[in-house]
Amino acid sequence: MSSQGIAATSLLRRDETITVALLLAFAGGCLDAYTWIVHGVMANAQTANLVFLWVYGMAGDWARALHFVPPIMAFAVGIVIAAWLRRAAGERASAISTLVEILLLVGVGILHNRMPEIAGTLGISLVAAMQAAVFTKVEGATYSTVMITGNMRQAIEGIFAVASGAAAVGTVRRSGVFTAVCGAFGLGAALGALLTEVVPDLALGLPVVALLIVLLRCEVVRSEVSS
Repeated sequence: MSSQGIAATSLLRRDETITVALLLAFAGGCLDAYTWIVHGVMANAQTANLVFLWVYGMAGDWARALHFVPPIMAFAVGIVIAAWLRRAAGERASAISTLVEILLLVGVGILHNRMPEIAGTLGISLVAAMQAAVFTKVEGATYSTVMITGNMRQAIEGIFAVASGAAAVGTVRRSGVFTAVCGAFGLGAALGALLTEVVPDLALGLPVVALLIVLLRCEVVRSEVSS
């Protein structure tokens, strides 16, 4: 990598690059597809879990409603851990968080046969929360790697701004980035669903591989900048 490229990357922050964003969105889609098919809950979309909780609760089906409480609680714990990690580790938080997420997913894969509910819903929601709280920006713009609603809104707003002739500098690229993130999430969900149906024991391998690449990219850029 040239010195100009390294400088540009360091100014941007290694965890805010489009490549990292796409890999994380892909992993997020895989995890949501996996937990929905296997456990009937969402790892990432706590909005859906909360809605289902109260829909079934108001219908008096509390046994079914309480099924959605553990992932919500695990997500909250993951957010707290990520907040502490950002404060304690600073710029290393992204790499450390990614490593922890990988280890958790490996642990979930190992324990899933013995403790499917605990390992699957709690472990994966914890992973999703840490990813959502640590990786919050792509190329300086706020986005989400675990749900696409906000990303879709920004992509559509950008397209409208370009079409109406009111686009600011960089709007086309930013809209393209958000569109690509949405596409990566959808691709992850599709492949995650396919693998979960065909070989469920290997389904978590997809997000683990994506997170490993994220970890390597973050650490390689760090070492290049340091040298």
